Amino acid sequence: MRVLVVEDERRMAAALQRGLRAEGFAVDLAHDGEEGLHLASTGEYDIVVLDIMLPRLSGYNVCKRLREAENWVPVLMLSAKDGEYDMADGLDLGADDYLTKPFSYVVLVARLRALLRRGGGRRPSVLRAGDLTLDPARRLVRRAEKTIDLTPREFALLEFLLRHPDEVVSKAEILEHVWDTYDTDPNVVEVYVGYLRRKIDAPFGRGAVQTVRGAGYRLASDGG
Repeated sequence: MRVLVVEDERRMAAALQRGLRAEGFAVDLAHDGEEGLHLASTGEYDIVVLDIMLPRLSGYNVCKRLREAENWVPVLMLSAKDGEYDMADGLDLGADDYLTKPFSYVVLVARLRALLRRGGGRRPSVLRAGDLTLDPARRLVRRAEKTIDLTPREFALLEFLLRHPDEVVSKAEILEHVWDTYDTDPNVVEVYVGYLRRKIDAPFGRGAVQTVRGAGYRLASDGG
């Protein structure tokens, strides 16, 4: 899933980016409130991690303006402020969760997963397509009761497809949400779809991942 991290402390931002990428997220960074608001307003993000004390525009105001524009992307606020009124202010302005610094990285990732399940429509904790299941929290994929080992990129690709069952998604959409750059050769998507099919479909005689000629790919909700 694609995450926007808005954090002015560059070492902290870089550490968050590295850690979240290792968990299979695609991550963009912004280092001030105005840049963060612009990216959150114009990009297609699944979640925003938002510091409060930011140059040019505070995290409170970024969140407030997003909600005023009816942008409901899930927002997790980060802050060194641990007062109950600070937390209440953030939540009242439209944040979905609030985490104080210093924080446990394990807890941060768990809260992001929880927000992804709650926000933007139905997001079950375990994704299913027939007998194919993916558990994001446990990093576990199973088909017909057999565990399947996937690389982090294969896992992220399958998660994205499972979150859009029976929908046709283009190579560009997959690159945006699964890879960290728009400059990657789109043919890499075809390569990884092939890898995925050889692991989740071919050994089981299934065809869950379908090619829609000229449009992209679709994952059958019945598991193929």
